[in-house]
Amino acid sequence: MENDLELVREVENALHVDIIPGTEIMAQDVAGIHFVENESNQVLVPQPSNNPDDPLNWSPLWKGIVMASMFMIAFVNAFGPLAIAPQIPMYMAEWPGRTIADILQFTGVCILVLGFSNFLWVPMSTTFGRRWVSIFAGLVSLAACIWRANAHSYNSMMGASILHGIGAGTAETIPPVLIADVMFLNERGLWMNVYTWSYFGSLMVGPIVAGAMSDRYGWRSFWWFNVALYALMFLFQVLLHPETHYDRRHLVGSDATNDSSPPSKAASSEREKPTPTSSEGMHTITEHIDTVFRKGSPTKSQFIAFTRRASKKESWLSIWTPIKLFSFPIIEWTSFAFSWSASCFLMVNLTQSQVFAAPPYNMSAAAVGLTNFAPLIGGTVGMFVAGPLSDWVSMRATRKNKGIREPEMRLPTLIPFVILAIIGAFVTAYGYQNLWKMEVIVIVGYTLLGLQVTAISAIAMTYSIDSYKPIAGEILVSATVNKNLWGYGVSKFLTPWVISSGYVRPMMTIIGTSTLIYLFAIPLYIWGKNLRRMTKDSYVHKQ
Repeated sequence: MENDLELVREVENALHVDIIPGTEIMAQDVAGIHFVENESNQVLVPQPSNNPDDPLNWSPLWKGIVMASMFMIAFVNAFGPLAIAPQIPMYMAEWPGRTIADILQFTGVCILVLGFSNFLWVPMSTTFGRRWVSIFAGLVSLAACIWRANAHSYNSMMGASILHGIGAGTAETIPPVLIADVMFLNERGLWMNVYTWSYFGSLMVGPIVAGAMSDRYGWRSFWWFNVALYALMFLFQVLLHPETHYDRRHLVGSDATNDSSPPSKAASSEREKPTPTSSEGMHTITEHIDTVFRKGSPTKSQFIAFTRRASKKESWLSIWTPIKLFSFPIIEWTSFAFSWSASCFLMVNLTQSQVFAAPPYNMSAAAVGLTNFAPLIGGTVGMFVAGPLSDWVSMRATRKNKGIREPEMRLPTLIPFVILAIIGAFVTAYGYQNLWKMEVIVIVGYTLLGLQVTAISAIAMTYSIDSYKPIAGEILVSATVNKNLWGYGVSKFLTPWVISSGYVRPMMTIIGTSTLIYLFAIPLYIWGKNLRRMTKDSYVHKQ
């Protein structure tokens, strides 16, 4: 049997490129290697096995069901926690003596807990699988919403907010893991945008519904509505959501192996099909013809089995890895880009009631909630544009690069969205300060801030996941902990700063800091591969 390193050197010599984690070979018939393709003659990365129960082989129907569950996890879990903005006057009336800052702590504390809860959920999803963790976390959130609806004191509502933050944490980590489980590399940009839209879109829809329901039926009705949503999601997941965690360690050169060490050409078996030369597993294709691609389906055991899927060491690593990832420059940048694009949108969430419920606007809770249609529309545009655009930009650069794809090829897509974020923040800040017409602030400022949060978050996150695919869940833990720490800080300082200095100074500080972070994409575009080379031998590529 030929040496594995000889195969990778053969490919490197043929293409004159270093094959390191994140670098993907999208060209066909390199060094005599043939890869499985889709209908558009694109090489599939990662290559599926020959097993019909492999999630990569599932039919479009079953993949669609998983993506529907992914959407529900993100949307339902994020729907309630940040929806209280239109309800602030009602909470202040319910608990006299509490200030706006006090009420906003329901949001701030929930955000903080939500991020750190993933130190629990991600190790559990690695150990026991995605299905049961999603179901259990949903039940925790359902109980929290029942508690919220029945809260009769400020401290009781705060306790319910903390519990809700624990249960809702899966909205920020499980969906991208599901995408990585069932989707190929060339499909992830689109689905990551669907995820970011479903997550941030729910943050925009939530206040609309909260305002309308609270005006008509009282603020408790909104939390009973959340209970109904969680009950619906529970039934859907129990009946239709299969387990997507697939142990590829039995496959030669799978994602579980070191990405820089491909297997031998001779490796194959009756139930295993080799995969391509890539950082996610490199195999030669033999006489096997893939008869299960897009025809597979989950087995009964993928619905009912509750088994330990990882060793104790792997479980502990899934806790330690998100902490270690803060030392990886690419993931650190992604965490901050994700954090500050979200903080720019959080400015809207935290200030809309404070501005529009006061003179000269004097808008009702329902009317304040309706202003969130603007960022929802912007976020929807971002979803439909950013994902396909980043995929197109990356594929175009890949063709120019002789079929070699690097994760950094997505980064130029950030340029238009950063410009739009700056415009949106300026219009919102100066519009607030100078009491511009509500239509200008909402239609221009809110819409652009909604657009940037889905677009920039998805592009940044996809960049890191493309670079370190085996640890997609851990990347999301690092990013969300960072995001929610900053989110909690923004929720604490923004209102007092606005009261003392007006809207322009704090909001310009936030967008200025965000822009500075986005500018670091330039050195990453130039030297990102060198940074990935520094971590190519890390254990994270063997998980």
